[in-house]
Amino acid sequence: MHEFGGKIFSQVDAYSLARNLFLAVVYLIIARLLFWFLDKALKKVFSKRAGGTFLLQERRAKTLYPLLRSIMFYAISFFVLLNILSLFGVSTTTLLASASILGLAVGFGAQSLVKDVFSGFFVLFEDQYAVGEYVKTDKYEGIVEEIGLRATKLRDWGGELHIIPNGTITSVTNFNRGKMRAMVDISLPYDEDIEKAMELISAVGQEISSEFKEKIVEDPKVQGIINLGENFVVVRILAYTEPMQQWEIERELRRRIVKALAREGIRIPNLKKVYVESRSAEGGKNAEV
Repeated sequence: MHEFGGKIFSQVDAYSLARNLFLAVVYLIIARLLFWFLDKALKKVFSKRAGGTFLLQERRAKTLYPLLRSIMFYAISFFVLLNILSLFGVSTTTLLASASILGLAVGFGAQSLVKDVFSGFFVLFEDQYAVGEYVKTDKYEGIVEEIGLRATKLRDWGGELHIIPNGTITSVTNFNRGKMRAMVDISLPYDEDIEKAMELISAVGQEISSEFKEKIVEDPKVQGIINLGENFVVVRILAYTEPMQQWEIERELRRRIVKALAREGIRIPNLKKVYVESRSAEGGKNAEV
């Protein structure tokens, strides 16, 4: 009789285990489907248009979507894990209570982590910067690839990825908010026709303005002579561009100005040569490099 009862209990235990394993797989499948459905709904919300415009700015959508997706994933995973553990007789109430005590203890020892999370929250809440923008922090600069509650990821021009804890960021310079300055200084010898050179530089600015009008906010203008050197004057041309376009406009201005001055026979001084000749003249000699 004892042997017969043992077989019955063994069969019941096997059946319960199989049932619980089956339910655990069902929970995982449901969780996967739920995450897929919510993720799709989240994408639709961030891409939905109202009256021809985005409900959220595109840069805000790129910033918030991966963060909300990550939070949603961990929340669903935690809920499913608790339900699976309860199937196998684990007291979730006791587990949660233990987790709360453990979390409190860890919190005292992980103040920097808490600081990072709070700083990340304020970065997102105040919209200090967004994914795709070019920013400069205390030590690093680059394009923002990801903003998390704990860290910000910047990709600099050399390709390096900088992972910066949010709590260590004390100041940020954002190069994508408002118009940006494109400034070029040109050195000209005193014995050249400065007025003619300034007219040529102004004409180059007008060419740039007409060809790159979608990138320029304020047309390039010659500011005049901004500095009087020992052997040359410095002329400045200034423009304002859309964010991240200032460097391209500066390069194009330099290229065309050099070409225009050379075409009219106007020299740009070799500063190294001028400096050596000046020092040599003081010593009674005239040398060239």
